[in-house]
Amino acid sequence: MTEFAITEEQSGKRLDVFLSEHWDEAASRSVAQRAIKAGEISIDGITISRVSAKLTVGQVIQASSDGTVAPTSIIKSNIPLDIAYEDEHIAVINKVVGMTAHPGSGHIDDTVANAAAYKWPKIVKIGEPDRPGIVHRLDKDTSGLMVIALTEPAYIRLSEMIRNHEITRIYSALVHGIPKSQKGVVDAPIGRSPYYRKRQAIDENGRHSRTHYRVDYQFGDFAFLEIQLETGRMHQIRVHMDAIGHPVIGDQTYGRQKNLPNLNRQFLHASKLEFDHPVTGKRLSVTSELPADLTRALEALL
Repeated sequence: MTEFAITEEQSGKRLDVFLSEHWDEAASRSVAQRAIKAGEISIDGITISRVSAKLTVGQVIQASSDGTVAPTSIIKSNIPLDIAYEDEHIAVINKVVGMTAHPGSGHIDDTVANAAAYKWPKIVKIGEPDRPGIVHRLDKDTSGLMVIALTEPAYIRLSEMIRNHEITRIYSALVHGIPKSQKGVVDAPIGRSPYYRKRQAIDENGRHSRTHYRVDYQFGDFAFLEIQLETGRMHQIRVHMDAIGHPVIGDQTYGRQKNLPNLNRQFLHASKLEFDHPVTGKRLSVTSELPADLTRALEALL
């Protein structure tokens, strides 16, 4: 057990900042945050879970952790990444279809996180041990743009931006049927399905979820949509499109409509990211063209 007594000069500091400054030099702010969330930190004998708790003079912090960075559990895999943008703080990649964002059941060493840890070794100390640098995710069968944090300040700020909906995320999707309105908003809370463990569902007690869509083109009984997420819940686009009777083409979990004969996955692509750079503040706009399999599927409808 390590103890720290808060002096007058330290009063007013955030708990996570204080710990990162007073632990071993290898400790980062995200390491301190993980220790706090794990219940390893108390103030005056009371366990604290709020990383932003402000300290006051005279308080005594007890830490069961010593701030040592545990060996990372991530496996570094030499998997090529399609990089759409990169600087010293962040990278934006074009995730290929079939690749998961981070390790989980059935995927230990073939994810974006594994590839990123190999490409940028320094990120293994940033964020969660099994998903370094990862601040948001795309479904395995969704392709397109993902932003990865390469430095601690970028990780912290990007995480805040995701929570505060400060990143514009635009998707291209092909759906069954033609929406009645050329533009629309789906505003319906989403929660875990009570019937299927791996599915999400519209749930009045779920989390606030809001999706904007616009019809760009019509192909017979199909509509090509530009979709913008206002919130970012798991499977949000797929759940919301199915809820209004226009499920995403090829989605084998929601909707389960007949797929196009030349398409082997859901027609959903993260095509644009716009945000202020988390460190420099410069406005960034990164776009991604439809991949070849989705382009071929569209051409077959013409």
